[in-house]
Amino acid sequence: MKKEKGGSNKEKGKIETESNLENIIKNMLTELGEDVEREGLKDTPKRVNKSLRFLTSGYDKDVNEVLNGAIFNESYDEMVVVKDIDFYSMCEHHMLPFYGKCHVAYIPDGRLIGLSKIPRLVEVFSRRLQVQERMTVQIAESLQKILKPNGVAVVVEAIHLCMAMRGIEKQNAFATTSTLLGSFMKDRGTRMEFMSLIHQK
Repeated sequence: MKKEKGGSNKEKGKIETESNLENIIKNMLTELGEDVEREGLKDTPKRVNKSLRFLTSGYDKDVNEVLNGAIFNESYDEMVVVKDIDFYSMCEHHMLPFYGKCHVAYIPDGRLIGLSKIPRLVEVFSRRLQVQERMTVQIAESLQKILKPNGVAVVVEAIHLCMAMRGIEKQNAFATTSTLLGSFMKDRGTRMEFMSLIHQK
């Protein structure tokens, strides 16, 4: 079947937006003193456009849709931990990457979530322009809202290239953030168990 010319207004808008972003990238390269017509840079605006849209694809994701169909009623009430979740995000201040590991735990109250959905939840919020502190809170609060467990804990450990490549230029500095909700906040023993589990080798 032959595709009609023109397409929908939504499709036209998307094409126009992508074209605008490519033009912005061309202008940026020119401002930096580059020749956008040289062989190595001819396709760079297209590649950067595609890359940025992938790296910020979390804006298009809905948490409820991502987790849909993966919540189960179950009487299990012990701590569930998914640790060492690799993530990559973009610092909203300099648009440079920060990356590392995210550790997530919750204590169920009659409802479990499929384990593979927890890394997907991390990806929803990491694939955006972010600050590490906000991302940590968003992951924890989303899990708390959807599952309504007895507690949620999230720890994020990351290297920020805006610290390593520029500014203070400290290549081995890790930033650690945490959000503790419910029993993880109230019960020191629960907190200590979580911290012990995520740091086991």
